[in-house]
Amino acid sequence: MGRDSFEITVNIVKMFAIFLLMVQAVPILVWLERRGSAFIQNRTGPNRVGPLGLIQLLADAVKFLFKQPFMPERGVAPLYYFAPIAALIPGALALNAIPLSTPIKIEPFEMLGQMWGPYTFLFQGYDIGIGIVFILGISSLGVYSILLAGWGSSNKYSLMGAVRGAAQGISYELALSLALVGILMVYGTLSFKEIVDAQAGPLTFMAFGKEYVIGALPNWGIFYQPLGALIFFAATFAEANRLPFDLPEAEGELVAGFHTEYAGFSLLLFYIGEYGHMMVASALLATFYFGGYSIPFVSPEAVNAFWLAKVDGANTAAILTAVTHHLSLLVRVALFLWIFIHVRWTLPRFRYDQLMSLGWKTMLPWALANVVVTAIWLWLGHRT
Repeated sequence: MGRDSFEITVNIVKMFAIFLLMVQAVPILVWLERRGSAFIQNRTGPNRVGPLGLIQLLADAVKFLFKQPFMPERGVAPLYYFAPIAALIPGALALNAIPLSTPIKIEPFEMLGQMWGPYTFLFQGYDIGIGIVFILGISSLGVYSILLAGWGSSNKYSLMGAVRGAAQGISYELALSLALVGILMVYGTLSFKEIVDAQAGPLTFMAFGKEYVIGALPNWGIFYQPLGALIFFAATFAEANRLPFDLPEAEGELVAGFHTEYAGFSLLLFYIGEYGHMMVASALLATFYFGGYSIPFVSPEAVNAFWLAKVDGANTAAILTAVTHHLSLLVRVALFLWIFIHVRWTLPRFRYDQLMSLGWKTMLPWALANVVVTAIWLWLGHRT
C-alpha cells in the first residue's frame, strides 16, 4: 500500500475515487442513453425537468433512494438482498485494475514541517502483474448475482432469466477469453502497462524475418487482431446483458427477467453493475486494441515537456501529463460506450436459440481459428 502515511492515504483515496468515477458516470450514461435513443427514434426525449432534461437524473436518484422496496413473500432473504451487491462488486474491482493513465512521478516536497517523497503513483486502484487474468476471473463472478437474484426472488420469470443469464455468460466468456489470447500472444505479456507501451510509435510488424514499418498508422492492436477485436466486442454485449443479447431481462417475455422483483436502491445497484461492465469492456477494448491511454505518435515525455514549459514545478507537470493521457483514454471509452447505446436502439433482440447458436457455433470456432492463425503468423514472422 505504501512506505509512509501519505502514500498509503493516496492509494486508498485512489481506489475510492475510481469507484466513484464509475458510480457518477452511470447517471450521465443514463441521460445520454435516453437522449440518444430519442434522437435515433426521432423524438424529443427527456426535456421537462431542467434544461435538456438534465435534472431528470436528480429526480431519478430521489426515486431510487426513497422508493419502498418489497421482498417477495416466498423469497429467500439472504440471496435476495445480497444479489444487488454481488452485481456491483465485479465491475468496481475490475475497473480498479485497469491503468487509466501514465504513472505520476512526484519529486520530494515539504509538507507539515517534514520532507515527503519521492513517489510514483499509478493511475489505477492497484497493479496486478497478471491484470487481465484477474479481470476475467472477477468479471465472471457477475453471473452469480443473476443466479442469486433469480433464485432468491422465488419468481418463475426471474428464475428463467437467471438460467438464461448463466448459460449465456458461460457461452460467451469462452469466446471472449479466446479472443484475448490472440492479442496476448502478439504482445507476450499479461501486464497492461507493457501492452500499452508496446503500442507506441508507428505500426511495426515482422514478416518472414524482416521488419516492416508503416509510419502513417499507429502501432495499435486492432491492426494485428481485427477479428479478435470484433469477437471480443461482440461478446462483451452478452457479458453485460445488453441488446441484442439481453435475454436474461427480455421485457416482452420475462417482465424484467432476473430483477423483476427488485425496485428502488436494489434495482439501482443492478443498473450500476451493468454500466460498470460496459465501462470495463470499453476500457479493455481501448487498452488492448486502440493504444490505451497513449496519444498516437506523441510520447509521455513529450507531453511532460510541454507542460513543464507551461507551468511551474515538475510535480504539477507530472499531474497534468497524467490528466492529459487520462482524457485520451476517456475519449476512446466514451466512443465505445456510445456504440453500446447505439446498438441497443438499432438491432433487434436475438431469439434464445439464435443467441446460443451464435456463441457456440460461430464465435467460439472463429475465436479458436484466430488463435491458431495468430500462432502461425508469429511463427512465420520470425522465420527467414
